[in-house]
Amino acid sequence: MAVETEKEILCILLIGGGGREHALAWKLSQSTRVETIFCAPGNGATGNVRKAVNVPHLSPDSHADLLVFAKKSNIDLVVVGPEVPLVAGIVDVFEANGIKCFGPRAAAARMEGSKTFAKDFMARHHIPTARYRNFSDYAEARQHLESVNYKVVLKADGLAAGKGVILPSSDSEQKMYDALRATMVDKQFGSAGSEVVFEEYLEGQELSFLSFVDGYTIKSLVPAQDHKQIFDNDQGPNTGGMGCYAPTPIASERLVEEVHRTILQPTIDGMRKERMPFKGLLFTGIMLTKDGPKVLEYNVRFGDPETQTLLPLMDSDLTEVMLACTDGYLDTIDVKCKPGSCVTVVAAAGGYPGSYNKGDPITIDAEAHEARDTNIFHAGTSLDSGALRTAGGRVLAATAVAPDLETALSKAYNTISKIHFEGMHYRKDIAHRALSHHSVSASNHERPEVPLTYASAGVSIDAGTELVNRIKSLAASTRQFSTKSSIGGFGGQVDLAAAGYEQSPIISSGVDGVGTKSRLAIRMNKHDTIGIDLVAMVANDILTEGAEPLWLMDTMNMHKLDVEIGVSIVEGVANGCIQASCNLAGGETAELGDIIKEGHYILDASCSGALRKGRKPLPWRDDMEKGDVLLGLTSSGPHSNGYSLIQKIVERSDLPFSSPAPWEPSTSIGSSLLTPTKIYVRSLLPLFEKDLVKGAAHITGGGLVENLPRVLPKGLRAEVEAKSWSVPEVFRWLKKQGNVEKEEMARVFNMGIGMVLVVAEAHVSEVTKILEESGEKVVRLGRLVGREEGGSGRRAITDAEKLSYFPTEYIELPSPDSVN
Repeated sequence: MAVETEKEILCILLIGGGGREHALAWKLSQSTRVETIFCAPGNGATGNVRKAVNVPHLSPDSHADLLVFAKKSNIDLVVVGPEVPLVAGIVDVFEANGIKCFGPRAAAARMEGSKTFAKDFMARHHIPTARYRNFSDYAEARQHLESVNYKVVLKADGLAAGKGVILPSSDSEQKMYDALRATMVDKQFGSAGSEVVFEEYLEGQELSFLSFVDGYTIKSLVPAQDHKQIFDNDQGPNTGGMGCYAPTPIASERLVEEVHRTILQPTIDGMRKERMPFKGLLFTGIMLTKDGPKVLEYNVRFGDPETQTLLPLMDSDLTEVMLACTDGYLDTIDVKCKPGSCVTVVAAAGGYPGSYNKGDPITIDAEAHEARDTNIFHAGTSLDSGALRTAGGRVLAATAVAPDLETALSKAYNTISKIHFEGMHYRKDIAHRALSHHSVSASNHERPEVPLTYASAGVSIDAGTELVNRIKSLAASTRQFSTKSSIGGFGGQVDLAAAGYEQSPIISSGVDGVGTKSRLAIRMNKHDTIGIDLVAMVANDILTEGAEPLWLMDTMNMHKLDVEIGVSIVEGVANGCIQASCNLAGGETAELGDIIKEGHYILDASCSGALRKGRKPLPWRDDMEKGDVLLGLTSSGPHSNGYSLIQKIVERSDLPFSSPAPWEPSTSIGSSLLTPTKIYVRSLLPLFEKDLVKGAAHITGGGLVENLPRVLPKGLRAEVEAKSWSVPEVFRWLKKQGNVEKEEMARVFNMGIGMVLVVAEAHVSEVTKILEESGEKVVRLGRLVGREEGGSGRRAITDAEKLSYFPTEYIELPSPDSVN
């Protein structure tokens, strides 16, 4: 037992001398397994940490000297703080000499050492990141900058101490050209700028994931958010980091799971497959974009100031976790974090991140060291004859832990106010995003579930109705004797015979689009089914006229033409045309630049069909009578309506679109919602040929409430039995998750019924048989009744819950005379 106990006591060599290393020494010293921590070179405070000893003459870049010291001092574990020695292969040196080292070997450290390598790696392994181009030739890079039509970030390929990233400027495009020249030609960052990456500028909030890795297993600390820019409100040049807080309110459990599943695990698996397994601490910078989390950068070591923020929250033995990473048994170790919040505020030297003074005296008020759950971590400090002086750009950091964010902030700022040196500067708005989020959350807490409506998602049904009413007379003023149409209907007909074209059929035409369902296709990068929706919306509309669709013309408007996306969309259109038995006769593709948001597109189409000579267009209102039956054909989901509201509900649920659909766990939310709209052409045309249908209503935006009345005559109303069909689970989930009012659900969504037919009672059996043989699921919804039966006048569905939970009573729909 004595021998085993001796092996468990460790002597550690900690390489580095910044705030990160001070925090590491502080945390490592708390382990019962640690006897001594040698800090090489350390700083003005690391030597005061319990069990720690500074070795100021050792440089992190002197691998040979460090190795000699490690052998002489019987070092059991080397912990490397900075990135430069890692990229230079210091881990390879120690491991070749039989000394354990926490950190990746040189091959794996290229993930930070070369941004071009990291971007190409992500492309090879399909890890979500911004689109990019690498350049080693200045002229080619400048030419690319001149031609690119989206905002870009310039990154020096190599290590530049966190300053080799240039963000786009809102006030001058010339600044990016100047930065490119300074990087590649003037060598502002030395050899690090010999090659550059131009990367698409991503918008959203950033998160920092610090993950322990043993080559296979990944265990992350809580996500943190740092503040890169030097001034308040995220202004000024980038720095190594001016402050940090954790945990972040935007990092839900679902988001963390998504990042692990789509980014972190594929990264570690990909590195192992490429025979450069990663062991150590992987820092992954994540941007939360509208399309989901994407990688901004990889660092192959602890971040600064994230380390100062996260280690005080860590409730596990850091030494044990590091050994588990080096020896490959991380899966057996728990990495725990304490409840509460931690905030770090960095005090920088005047002039930083530009030139700044060194050697200025530092004073710290005595009470700053007495505050509970606070630390002052030193970064750029040194001791000169016992006097503490500045020795770097980021000088010290005040860190505080508290049960809540606001208290932690107050304590951190109180501590930073006790630190004094010439030119000292610090940001006054650390955690401002989280405070804004808390404010919104608090507001929502007062009203736990704010009901969502279609209008709140940016679409007003009432405004659409008003527009239709106001333009009816304008359309009517253009009408010729050969046309029969009504603004607000499903389509219109042209009687060619009446126009002088003898023995000609009646032509029916319709125009529609897919609305914001295209935005979901863009979000999911799945464009091969949206064209089917486009065909369905117009073909189903003219089908309600009794017409057979013959040809379709589409319009595809893009910010900038993307050939691959365009081809995928048209493949869907062609597929839809085949299902609708019509020809894709042509179309128009336009690049509209800034009129359309970058990466987005708008789809519309017109479809024309014909009724054979002698056939009467639908609906046959004069033939409809009391007792006629309403038959519903089920939908495949929301079809192509309500998607602004749908996406708002999903976003509010905090569920990623890539997560399993709660109503259909076998597929993702996004994929399920992209299920194409049903095309009813082949099912209904045989009925029309036999004159078995008096009317047909395509249930689109406005639901049954707005669409069924379009086909009804004056004097009759529809009576729909709510218990007659089972509302699909997707609508139940949307209602509950969005706290959508009952009437709103009925006005926005089809609720599981995509088409309604008016059929004489005598023909119901035959119609049902034909439809079921065509693969349709038929529902007997109700019947037509007289206006005098049960009351009169317009009354919309007032209790959509009845649609969802099938009570026995009937629901009245509005009479058409008030909407036509």
